[in-house]
Amino acid sequence: MYLKKDNKIKNKSKAYTTMKELLKKYEEKEPEIVFHWKDPQTEAEGWTVINSLRGGAAGGGTRMRVGLNENEVLSLAKTMEVKFTVSGPAIGGAKSGINFSPQDPRKRGVLERWYKAVSPLLKSYYGTGGDLNVDEIHEVIPITEQSGVWHPQEGVFNGHFNPTQADKINRIGQLRQGVIKVIENTSYSPDVSKKYTVADMITGFGVAQAVHHYYTIYGGDVKGKKAIVQGFGNVGAAAAYYLAQMGAKVVGIIDRVGGVINPDGFSFEQITDLYHQKDGNTLVADNMLSFEQMNEQIWTLECDIFAPCAASRLITKDQISSMIENGLEVISCGANVPFADKEIFFGSIMEYTDQRVSLIPDFISNCGMARVFAYFMERKVQMTDQAIFNDTSQTIKKAIEDTYSANNSKTNISKTAFEIALKQLV
Repeated sequence: MYLKKDNKIKNKSKAYTTMKELLKKYEEKEPEIVFHWKDPQTEAEGWTVINSLRGGAAGGGTRMRVGLNENEVLSLAKTMEVKFTVSGPAIGGAKSGINFSPQDPRKRGVLERWYKAVSPLLKSYYGTGGDLNVDEIHEVIPITEQSGVWHPQEGVFNGHFNPTQADKINRIGQLRQGVIKVIENTSYSPDVSKKYTVADMITGFGVAQAVHHYYTIYGGDVKGKKAIVQGFGNVGAAAAYYLAQMGAKVVGIIDRVGGVINPDGFSFEQITDLYHQKDGNTLVADNMLSFEQMNEQIWTLECDIFAPCAASRLITKDQISSMIENGLEVISCGANVPFADKEIFFGSIMEYTDQRVSLIPDFISNCGMARVFAYFMERKVQMTDQAIFNDTSQTIKKAIEDTYSANNSKTNISKTAFEIALKQLV
């Protein structure tokens, strides 16, 4: 009896070592391509990092912020490659980043010169999109077109799919229409008259669906569970909306400007109103508490579900410990690398969390947008709201099922998911 138990412990330890070894190998692997650019007209500096050209191409969005550096872009490129093992297509990870203020009136000119410089990559093997402070619809698509690129994903089509000219035209048209498609189905839109698009809602939808599938697969029901949402941009606001739609009780929302708390849970109607009232990516509500007040109170609220959907590397060990003490069951990551770890992946805070609660990693729970791109790149797909949203839901469900098949424990979910992904990449 004791011998069996010891063997079980040894096997677990061996599996853990294997994951850590795979992770170390993956992190230390040098990227295939690093493109470095300095703007001749401003102080802007940019990088495209292509971790690998797995499957002949690589994909990842373009972000802009003050203080961004090459290492940040590299870590995000590696993150994208892991995400593609879930969302598809089976390509390498990449990322672009520009160190410049997005509030600067010279932003447009910087982006125009940047995309002109990077256009040979975009035509050949690299696909990009919007990311932090760079808008897909109003900036990436029109500016890349000015540079002679058919679509910001043209490189993925050429490098990975090798389509005929006619097929490429059809698929790019499909992709272009699909991402900006206005949602008409009331099941997926907070208000069809406000013309919310697939791009507005899909990532937050995936975050909520990850919670739904978690309870279905591991046991339980999302209905009646108490949830906290961090961040109220596109992802956080949509996640809160869909969680409330499923019957979860959102008890707290914390944003960079402050937040709201209701220990009994806000109604679905109240969450819907908050969605409509938000100012861009900022929460707007009556009787909002200050950020300082929220930061004091929210981590000690009784809650079952936590959806971090704000910036990366914010959540501390103390905050997580407090939430665990107050009943936390599952975390669905809407932000990439939400924990305040220095490591690229699976740092000490993430590891601590993964060992104590059910932690659905970002590359599963927030893969919605990446999956939408992959879906529309396929040949002749259905363009209905139901087909698009169901595809993302099923993709996330399969990833959680695969993780459950390898480890049916409610802990070490992220470790298991990483191991599944890394075995495809290392």
